[in-house]
Amino acid sequence: MRIFLTGATGFIGSRIVPELLAAGHDVLGLTRSEAGAASLVAAGAKAHRGTLEDLDSIRAGAANADAVIHTAFDHDFSNFVANCEKDRRVIAALGAVLKGSERPLLITSGTGIGDPGDGTPAVEDVLNLHHPNPRIASEMAGQALLEEGVNVSVMRLPQVHDTVKQGLITPYIQMAREKGSVAYVGDGGNRWPAAHVLDVAKLYALAIERAQAGARYHAVAEEGISARAIAQVVGVGTGLPVISLAPEDAPEHFGWFAMFAGLDMPASSRKTRELLDWHPVGPDMLTDLEAMDYAAIPA
Repeated sequence: MRIFLTGATGFIGSRIVPELLAAGHDVLGLTRSEAGAASLVAAGAKAHRGTLEDLDSIRAGAANADAVIHTAFDHDFSNFVANCEKDRRVIAALGAVLKGSERPLLITSGTGIGDPGDGTPAVEDVLNLHHPNPRIASEMAGQALLEEGVNVSVMRLPQVHDTVKQGLITPYIQMAREKGSVAYVGDGGNRWPAAHVLDVAKLYALAIERAQAGARYHAVAEEGISARAIAQVVGVGTGLPVISLAPEDAPEHFGWFAMFAGLDMPASSRKTRELLDWHPVGPDMLTDLEAMDYAAIPA
């Protein structure tokens, strides 16, 4: 297949490219820069210049593809709600091009959207439209396209990590340095799921080949790591004290991050593993946190 990949030079997308190429696909990667285009060509892919704000460039990339994987996202979390709405518009634009065909579109969301709301782990079969994560906008856009006959499936992400980046934990570390302490909320028992970036990239490649309309996949290797355990490892790595915050003090301390800091977000990937024969093998998140170079993270 000729696959249009948004976010092709990003943290996850740049790992998806070699997975797709190794499987025999042609990759057309969205990039906004000459440097990004050069890196894609060097990897064996083709470059398509465009941005998330330029929907015509998005539509043009999809028009020339047999399938689309959408991983691009504006990761300015201080403007998270607006960026989720931007993602809704991008998904709608991609779907408009693919409508009337069987060409698959694999979009990206978060595992929290599968939270059943009863304290049990998030699962693939649940679409929780009341979850507080604004990323619900992405799944609502996908659901609308599915109802219009577009072949849409969803990849839900946990904290995706290696020894350089760890999803939301990267800005969490930066915030700890600014505040002079590594904080968690309450007893820190709330949990976050995780997976190594190379395992996640492999799963995207498996999912686009299956092209099952309406499927939701959880890229989860670890069901849940406690916020307290994460804070303790970060405390050792940064040399900062680890503290507990009362829930009412979290907004002042964390700012925009407060919406995530106290959430309990365990997630299962049992169905995903069975459907796609996916077997994550990468290091666990705490191992990567222990091995990272904290001096390389800007304050």
